[in-house]
Amino acid sequence: MNTIVVEELEKLDRAEIDIVDIRSEEEFKRGTIDGAINLPIEEIPARIDELEKEKTIYVLCHTGEKSKGITEELTKQGFTACNVEGGYRSFLRLQLGRVLREDQGLQERTSEIERSIIKKFRKPIWRKFTKAINEYELIQEGDKIAVCISGGKDSMLMAKLLQELKKHGKIQFDLVFLVMNPGYNQDNWKIIQDNAKLLGIPLTVFENDIFDIVAGIEKNPCYLCARMRRGYLYSRAKSLGCNKIALGHHFDDVIETILMGMLYSGKVETMMPKLHSRNFEGMELIRPMYMIKEADIKAWRDYNKLHFIQCACRFTENCASCGGGRGSKRDEMKELIGKFRQISDVIEGNIFKSVQNINLRTVIGYHKDGEKYHFLDDYDSLEIKKL
Repeated sequence: MNTIVVEELEKLDRAEIDIVDIRSEEEFKRGTIDGAINLPIEEIPARIDELEKEKTIYVLCHTGEKSKGITEELTKQGFTACNVEGGYRSFLRLQLGRVLREDQGLQERTSEIERSIIKKFRKPIWRKFTKAINEYELIQEGDKIAVCISGGKDSMLMAKLLQELKKHGKIQFDLVFLVMNPGYNQDNWKIIQDNAKLLGIPLTVFENDIFDIVAGIEKNPCYLCARMRRGYLYSRAKSLGCNKIALGHHFDDVIETILMGMLYSGKVETMMPKLHSRNFEGMELIRPMYMIKEADIKAWRDYNKLHFIQCACRFTENCASCGGGRGSKRDEMKELIGKFRQISDVIEGNIFKSVQNINLRTVIGYHKDGEKYHFLDDYDSLEIKKL
């Protein structure tokens, strides 16, 4: 199979070739290689006649993996096809490297990104961020917070928000921008580091071999991986003198969790804005982006032409990053909430409010700290009180 690296592809005359980007339309609109056309992978069988056999076709996906199969299939059907090695991720890494080499331009880009948070996105992002900080009392004087950065849009924005709050807020607190490398591939790891430099986020890095440990686990490897990563983050944060870790969960994560609990676990619960650690004494978890909607995070990202990794997991990135890998319960909730938004603009807000406005006299039962209550426990005594 023919392959080409991004650096060589950029040198080719676009009039003589076709670059076919097989990622989703949403990803394509966010950024692609100059001159590329979008032909999502699932649409190729129906639209293959749109491709010209007179031109060499260069196939692009996110990682260079799914494009291999498409390149082979096109070759079998008589096209001259070539796989773009490393995919769009390699192009992104190359572009980030160029920006970072321009020191003056880098400083201005960082300042523009910071200004956008306070000005253009003041209402949907900054105000909701500060409202959550104040309403849930997430930060106190003298806190030292480990800002846990995964490399995605959510944790990167959270880091910038906390930076801005530290600069302009009244409360005195310290930040450590903590990044764990559990075994990322080199491309993803480079993009995380380059984005941090672009955003002006000084990283504190530590490494472990979690990905290797869970590689042989067949049952619930994602659950085990998540639990291990959380434990490592708590442990490292505490060793650095932090009393809190901050995670980048947002409004959509909260309402998805509520619906998943109701529909698949038969219980009413939510993702809390803050929690005391059960295993690390004196440590607390906070979620500063609790009230910020994912659509607004994406709008901030796209406005600033930023590109973050989507799924850094070594085992799932090739499908998830290319537009596959759907079908999880959380994905189902995202689709369901999307339908609710088409029906009414109040439903998502009411889902959020529902766990803050529970009338205990209108529920069959509840439990707290091991104690259970059923409405029959005091049903008759309530009737006597009325008399």
